[in-house]
Amino acid sequence: MKPLRLLPWLGVWLLAMIAIMATPAMAQSTPSESASAESSEATTEAAPTSYEALANLLADEQSRQELIEILRNQASALPDGVANDLSPEAAAQGSEIAPEDVSLPRQLAELTSRVVSDVGGQFEQVVSIVGGLFSGGEADSVFDMAAFISAAINLGIVIVATFAMFMLFRRVAKPLFTKISGWSLHGNNLTPVLRLIACVAIAAVIDILLVGLAYVGGNLVATFAVGETGELSTRASLFLNAFLIIELLKAAVRMLFSSRYEGLRLLPISAQEASYWNRWLARLIGMVGYGLMVVVPLVNFYVAASLGQAVGTLIMLLAFIYAVVVVLRNRTRLRDNLNEMAAKTTLTASRVSLQLFARTWHLFALLYFLIVFVLTLTRPGDALPFVMYATLKSLAAIVVGLLVSSFLTQTIGRRITLSDDLRRKLPLLEKRLNSYVPNALRVLRTIILIVVIMVVLNAWGAFDLAAWYASEGGATLVGNLSSVTVILIVALAVWLGLASLIEHKLNPETGYGEPSARAKTLLSLFRNALAIAMVTITGMIVLSEIGINIGPLIAGAGVLGLAIGFGAQKLVQDVITGVFIQVENAMNTGDVVTVGGVTGTAERLSIRSVGIRDLSGTYHIVPFSSVDTVSNYMREYGNHVGEYGIGYSESIDEAIEQLKLAFEDLKASEEHGTKLLADLTVAGVTALADSSVNIRVVIKTTPGDQWAVGRAYNRLVKLRFDEAGIEIPFPHTTLYFGDNKNGNPPPAHVRVLESTAKEKKVEESAVVTPAAKSDTPQGVQQTSEPDHLKPDHDDVDET
Repeated sequence: MKPLRLLPWLGVWLLAMIAIMATPAMAQSTPSESASAESSEATTEAAPTSYEALANLLADEQSRQELIEILRNQASALPDGVANDLSPEAAAQGSEIAPEDVSLPRQLAELTSRVVSDVGGQFEQVVSIVGGLFSGGEADSVFDMAAFISAAINLGIVIVATFAMFMLFRRVAKPLFTKISGWSLHGNNLTPVLRLIACVAIAAVIDILLVGLAYVGGNLVATFAVGETGELSTRASLFLNAFLIIELLKAAVRMLFSSRYEGLRLLPISAQEASYWNRWLARLIGMVGYGLMVVVPLVNFYVAASLGQAVGTLIMLLAFIYAVVVVLRNRTRLRDNLNEMAAKTTLTASRVSLQLFARTWHLFALLYFLIVFVLTLTRPGDALPFVMYATLKSLAAIVVGLLVSSFLTQTIGRRITLSDDLRRKLPLLEKRLNSYVPNALRVLRTIILIVVIMVVLNAWGAFDLAAWYASEGGATLVGNLSSVTVILIVALAVWLGLASLIEHKLNPETGYGEPSARAKTLLSLFRNALAIAMVTITGMIVLSEIGINIGPLIAGAGVLGLAIGFGAQKLVQDVITGVFIQVENAMNTGDVVTVGGVTGTAERLSIRSVGIRDLSGTYHIVPFSSVDTVSNYMREYGNHVGEYGIGYSESIDEAIEQLKLAFEDLKASEEHGTKLLADLTVAGVTALADSSVNIRVVIKTTPGDQWAVGRAYNRLVKLRFDEAGIEIPFPHTTLYFGDNKNGNPPPAHVRVLESTAKEKKVEESAVVTPAAKSDTPQGVQQTSEPDHLKPDHDDVDET
């Protein structure tokens, strides 16, 4: 066994020895009992008068209120002994410093000095009393060995029997605990947190019943099997009462740190950690509880009050040393565990708080044990019950806060899944709800954290929660927070309803078909305007609810808006023009338009500007203030206007016939036949151009398809003209060299330039015969100069 684990067992052994040593002094208890009887009779005589005065005091309204205020002040004040020790007058004794000039560190130093002096005096008294008992220095102190052995055996029988029955009962109930734990882990009826709470509550009731059965069994053994039948000795009664209280406290600890049953553990820690802290707390509670509730009363009653006080001091000293050693040994390990928990949490405030607590938890623990130790030494009758109540209240608040937070996480923290039909009608509602719920959960966790902190501070007397809530400021703050919460919930519900209605109108699968481009644009703009209006109105109402006068804010906003209107006339013009453009349905998202000299597809349309993507992919933002004309190519229908030129030597009627045949081919096309709205319109000959006769045709198409139809029709026209042998002329020039005096045209001097590539080709080909050279006409000069390069062999033809 490790030395640290020997410390509580050593303390328990010392307590048992002191309790057994106190039994021989029972013979001296008779005088004190008679004295106490006399004092009780005097108290009984004075009781009616005191009760009558108290009744008269409570009957008066003003007196009752004054009594309530006095009791509240006394509850929040320090114990008298501690207050006197911490007072400036006590710290100024023995010095020339005025009481009002004494600093707080000096007061604490004086208190520490007095505590150490009292402890030293107590141990001196213990040494003298114990020495007198064994040396026979006191005339009345006679050690009776027979009485000592009898009392020790009787008390030991009661202790052994009580613990044996308790262990037997828990052994019998073990399968029941295992079954409850299994249902908590693998049940399906409730959420995991509710199952855990229900199972822990059932297990706690069973544990309390087992403690009660062992207590009753111990009373039966002490009454009928030990000592005189039908009488319960004081020693047995003290032990049994201590057993009941201490085992109930251990049952509460087992609710938090259940090491054997994972499904009955409230705190989310591992089984190894739970086993360690459960054993440590059980030892500490047993040592302090049995020592202060059994040994100290026996020593006080049967030996001496000073010895009992010294024993209590020894118990608290051993417990303090044991607690400090355990805290220091586990400082790093618990810090790492808290940092791991902080890394898993999603709330920033919780993560930062856990990280900060991980670094300083041991300081808080040491301070807590030091305060308990000092208060127990200075004022054990008042301080110890207060510390126990505050500790239990703090632990209860923390555990309840953790359970409520876990319950909220498991109930509303899960992803919300809508039905398939609702998801089809409102595709964005599920995503929007799942984005709002985590934020609401963070707010609720923050509120829970604040409430837990307030309850803990109230438990230790640092903050009076009931008085604060009853005050005007507390009631106002709670009311304002409640009102703001209701306002935000209502605003969020209105926004979800209206936004979902807009999405329902925009969804083509809701039964209304594909919405028009105008409906998409207007509903999108309305949704944006609704969001801005909801945020503004909700913000104004919230500010008004928390007590801020929004009248000057509204007036200032009006003046600011007027100033902005004068200074930003272009912006105002953008907005006004944009409103009229939308009202007149001049353009919608997806239309091909010409706006401000830019032609392209309108991709984004706001109340102030339009975003256009042109054919090259460039994105243009055109403010409405610069828009004079909107040319929309997507209204009702589109026209493909084609100009087709033919040679002057071709028949116009034949060309028109071929154009009509090409249109018939277009109508038969599966891709473009459905886009035609009317028959081909032949406008006729529109121009006798320099090198062609131009014929115009018009094809009426569905909106936005005129360009695709035109491209397809141009292809078919080319194919038809080629098949019919109709020339599609291209621009050409006729050269005239003139006539000489004899009426004959002069010779044309033509110089043929051969490129380097041509020369290479000639070299690779067969050698030219002299007969071929002799065929060169007169007046034509040939050259093979390398400086004259032909840029393109298709541009110049050899003659």
